[in-house]
Amino acid sequence: MSRGTPPRRALRDRGGRARSNGGFTFAEDPSIPAPEARLLWAADIDPAILSVSAVPGDPADPDHVDPAVLAPWLTLVTDLAGREQAVLSDGRHHLRLDLERGSLADGAVILHYHLHGVASAEPGLLSLRRLLDLIRHRRFAAHLFPPDPRIDRWLLTLRVHDAIAAGASHREIAIALYGEERVGSGWLGEAESLRLRVRRLARDARGLAAGGWRALLRGRR
Repeated sequence: MSRGTPPRRALRDRGGRARSNGGFTFAEDPSIPAPEARLLWAADIDPAILSVSAVPGDPADPDHVDPAVLAPWLTLVTDLAGREQAVLSDGRHHLRLDLERGSLADGAVILHYHLHGVASAEPGLLSLRRLLDLIRHRRFAAHLFPPDPRIDRWLLTLRVHDAIAAGASHREIAIALYGEERVGSGWLGEAESLRLRVRRLARDARGLAAGGWRALLRGRR
């Protein structure tokens, strides 16, 4: 999406089914590749959502934000109450905004940020820093999006979940992950450590699918 183009507007699941299907606030087209998909999680799932109000602003005011600057990364949806929800993403990094009032589709605005508490403010403060840096530099700052050291583990767990859903046995999963030579013919003997590792991954995969994924967003795992 080039600069100056309007933000993408995603189609919301007007029946409200998306909320029960995983905690996000609209149903993304499942055929869209993951780097292009824009998931807007519900506020009770993602504590890093930044709540803002957008009031009309003067383009000459140094505090104003021109939504056209954000258009290359901006997707907007409207909830059933008529409020905008926004995600800013380049496919690898993302920011979530909930607009209490106003719009990011109607020209220059002044953003008012709604933060409260002590512990509750921390995730929002990080999101605010990311947003301000994006507006100023027109790119996502890598140092504000440090890699999660658990990501390799979660990706492995997702692979195991997909394999189980496809009907693979634990031995077949071990071969796919670690190679047939390591698994060998001693699945019930020499390969005991691999068998126990796959068993733990399968347990974790079932836990994530049963709702444990919410803790990943909340940072409690």
